[in-house]
Amino acid sequence: MAGSITGAAGQPALTPSAIKATNPDNYLTSGEFTWLQQYLPDTYEKEFERYGNRSINAFLRMVGAELPTNSDLIKWEEQGRLHTKYEGVALGSYLGTEDVQTLTITGNNLRIGQTIVISDETAGSSLSNKAIITAVATNSVDVAYYEASQAAYAAASTMTVFVYGSEFNKGANGMSGSLEAEPNVFQNKPIIIKDKYIVSGSDMAQIGWVEVTSENGASGYLWYIKSEHETRQRFDDYLEMAMIEGVPAAGGSGVANLAADGQLGNQGTDGMFYTIENEGNVWSGGNPTALADFDAIIQRLDKQGAIQENVLFVNRQMGFDIDDMLAAQNSYGAGGTSYGLFDNDEEMALNLGFSGFKRGYEFYKSDWKYLNDATLRGGLVGGAVNGVLVPAGTMNVYDQVMGKNARRPFLHVRFRASETEDRRYKTWVTGSAGGASTDDFDGMRVNFLSERALCTMGANNFFIFKS
Repeated sequence: MAGSITGAAGQPALTPSAIKATNPDNYLTSGEFTWLQQYLPDTYEKEFERYGNRSINAFLRMVGAELPTNSDLIKWEEQGRLHTKYEGVALGSYLGTEDVQTLTITGNNLRIGQTIVISDETAGSSLSNKAIITAVATNSVDVAYYEASQAAYAAASTMTVFVYGSEFNKGANGMSGSLEAEPNVFQNKPIIIKDKYIVSGSDMAQIGWVEVTSENGASGYLWYIKSEHETRQRFDDYLEMAMIEGVPAAGGSGVANLAADGQLGNQGTDGMFYTIENEGNVWSGGNPTALADFDAIIQRLDKQGAIQENVLFVNRQMGFDIDDMLAAQNSYGAGGTSYGLFDNDEEMALNLGFSGFKRGYEFYKSDWKYLNDATLRGGLVGGAVNGVLVPAGTMNVYDQVMGKNARRPFLHVRFRASETEDRRYKTWVTGSAGGASTDDFDGMRVNFLSERALCTMGANNFFIFKS
């Protein structure tokens, strides 16, 4: 008897048949098996691939991970900033002299005794002062200036304010109250993605065979249908594109109002592009082509999480623009390249299609096929995306479903799963052909299903580059 070949978690084992018999348990349908990728290309009919390898799914697999969830709603908390800066602060009335004044700060969490920096926001101004908070109300604070004459602020000016410390008299009571960094709560909902391949019983003769040998030395046959394999490739692409392009259904939208007996979606999901545009950083008006442009990006990253290693996935033109920018720098070819993410192994990085450089942070660049494909985003005018910057590594978040802190990749997929149902990637065969005996349909249906959502964590560290 032929031995079985075990698939990935959640996938059934395949059992090669001793003879060329089309049974459900020896049908090649899942791409999760490494040996499938090894044997199948060699058994296909020799066709000229005029468009090369047409599949685009590799991005999420490269930068993220896949984790199970058993909930309809995925929620997590990200730590808020440790310090708070108030901008657009209005100058209120003087309290007797120009050295004591009221500042209008709506919804502040400041406290008596704290010392603050006050900076004039007027363009070209060099005026600033330091003060101590003497009284606090919900939408205002009274301050006494350390420096004389109120720094000569214009009455119409607005200020930027932040706390730098505190000061108390000898024997005075301590600080009143305490501060808690407000967590940021995020959530996303999984969507169900489906596809199907149908072949009639008459066409079942158009199949291919793969002869394999299991670890115990037993040999046997597995079978496949080429067109079904292409359907699976297309479905794999859909799984990735849905996580990248997905948007939530806005209230009152046509999708939100759908009531089609569960046959159509009605909620949407937060894809990567949507999340970055709404919670991250957007570069628009053309690609960064000069070092000064990239310095602006770096300065923005300084104000966020300052993640040391970042990955740029770009279309061809943006890749050219970055290469040209780096080529103009004398230091680029002389020690300016770093490959820390790849254990400083240049060969490993280059084999994966990455090139790296260091300026403040470490950046790795790779062309993203999805943005170049002429049948997908390649060549779009309206809504064109030229690239994304994704922070590398993991971050610490509070998983509200698990009820504990956990380390999570900045970008990862959550799929629905339980002890009895794994919906990461389901395939099953129905009909009366191909060894299936489920109904009277004269043929074979190969069904595909996945239920998943993308978690874009620490979105403030991401960039999207738009035309």
